[in-house]
Amino acid sequence: MSVVLYGSPSTASLVVHWLLIELGIDHALRQLDFDRREQKSPDYLAVNPAGRVPTLVIDGQVLTESAAIAMHLADLHPQAELAPAPGTPARGDYYRWMCFCVYTLMPAYRSWFYPDEPAGEAHVEVVKARARAQLETAWQQVAEHLQANGPFLLGERVSAADFVLTMLMRWSRNMPRPTDAWPVLEAHARRMKDRPSFAEVCRREGISDWA
Repeated sequence: MSVVLYGSPSTASLVVHWLLIELGIDHALRQLDFDRREQKSPDYLAVNPAGRVPTLVIDGQVLTESAAIAMHLADLHPQAELAPAPGTPARGDYYRWMCFCVYTLMPAYRSWFYPDEPAGEAHVEVVKARARAQLETAWQQVAEHLQANGPFLLGERVSAADFVLTMLMRWSRNMPRPTDAWPVLEAHARRMKDRPSFAEVCRREGISDWA
């Protein structure tokens, strides 16, 4: 099987890279330099016309969207038990939390990091304040869920959703109230960061913060 990951350090490609290592999947890593706008180069746009990362190419099939790739990798490697069986109640919970990451957390982060996009430069502070409030409300919901049903999103067993969630927790590290401010979220992150695959992905990407 031929596997190529296009990414960039500290972006949404991190979770895909992490899972490739966790699952022991041989792959080639092609890191794009965002400062040089390599993600908008003709060569890369020929692979992914959206000009974003991650892009995972498996035997010629082009896959995009970090959470979708995470779910697909989990399904391709059922022996790792990172996804519940289809049709089970746990699978429904798994979809719920993956979609929570995609539809609730990721858009709010987008507004926080790129506040000029929704409403222009004149409204940056208002957009950031709203994004912060949305994120803190969402993280409180996750904390309450983990407190009652943890230690992982689906209970005792880790899933690919926990990998996506951990990446998103890292994105908060420089915010006024990072997720480590919630003890139960910090504990979840610690469990995930203690996995050898996390240390390895950080080594390969040159990431030294939030260890």
